[in-house]
Amino acid sequence: MMCRVCDSADLVPAIDLGRHPWCNHFLKPEEAGREPFYPLRVVFCQQCHTAQLDYTVKKEIMFGDHTYLSGVTKSLSAHFRGIAQEVDERFFANTRGNAVLDIGSNDGTQLKHFQALHWEVLGVESSKTTARMANEAGVPTLHAFFNLDCARSIGRKFHAINAAGVFFHLEELHSVTAGIRELLHEDGVFVVQFLYMKRILENLAFDQIYHEHLLYYNLQTLGTLLGRHALEIFDAYLAPIHGGQMIAFVAHRGRRPPSARLEKLRREEDEAKANALETYQAFAERIKVFKTENLDYLKRQRAAGKRVWGFGAPVKGNTLLNYFGVGPDLIECLVERNELRRGLLAPGSHIPIRIERELTESPDVYYVLAWNFKREILANNQALVAQGVEFYFPVNPPDS
Repeated sequence: MMCRVCDSADLVPAIDLGRHPWCNHFLKPEEAGREPFYPLRVVFCQQCHTAQLDYTVKKEIMFGDHTYLSGVTKSLSAHFRGIAQEVDERFFANTRGNAVLDIGSNDGTQLKHFQALHWEVLGVESSKTTARMANEAGVPTLHAFFNLDCARSIGRKFHAINAAGVFFHLEELHSVTAGIRELLHEDGVFVVQFLYMKRILENLAFDQIYHEHLLYYNLQTLGTLLGRHALEIFDAYLAPIHGGQMIAFVAHRGRRPPSARLEKLRREEDEAKANALETYQAFAERIKVFKTENLDYLKRQRAAGKRVWGFGAPVKGNTLLNYFGVGPDLIECLVERNELRRGLLAPGSHIPIRIERELTESPDVYYVLAWNFKREILANNQALVAQGVEFYFPVNPPDS
């Protein structure tokens, strides 16, 4: 293959997690055992230093319809509210009639916060279920895959464009980036919210590697991509959501000077060797140790007669479960708020999903797969903690 960012053929293996099902393919009971498995491998481009998957599950399979809802978690909605307020107050405080485009807008949660600030909004969402839900909630949403052709069909400029948790998904990477440049107002701001690979490495959060995430950006590598399309990052900061998500602000080349905090973040990347092959190779070895430690923990709990349930059924949790080889023998069920997943099984592991509000009993241990919402989970479950239920966080970043 060629590098998704720079087209180089100089790609070398970095992380091999084996074969996995598409991890958002939650199963009906009759589908169990029939789900396809695909290679889950990260390769490293020695030309531009971008980490990326070497196998692509087609976007129509992964994003044509799925069960993820961004509005289920209060802390994520609060994060989106803060982004909308920041964009409005920092860049457009003295203007009216502003318009925002959200790429991969899901159920419209981010755009609802812009609507509250009197912005004109438009979402583009590939999942038919979530696009319908957004429209029914009063958030204008196109059911489409965003790319250059889609951008040209929209045919207007936006003062702000947002991409939250989608810019690393893109099979049509350069077409999408060209479409953003096409629709971004001359003085507009493109907000890219992305899982930060430097923080993934620091947190040992290997579960954030899965087929939907085709690319794993640091600021240096994202800057390389944007530069090919006459766009550039002018500011960035690390937000605690998802264990460390980078918020990067992008403009047309030469329109806004780089901030001091952006330069500081870039220096920290260099000092940590976050864009070096040997760092990824060391990460791969740490993952192997992490697997042994977690399996030992789960087996000890079961040997002691304790009931272990998974807390949350996040997509990333399926990477962890499948790489560890965990099934219902170690984790009886996954407890989830998202009612679109009622009665389904986790892909690969076939662990059944139960809906949180319907529970009438509790386990001895919650193995928390939705670790990125640690504060919210613990705050909402103080009664269980007081009763002696253990909440075990396999990934435990300090600011989650």
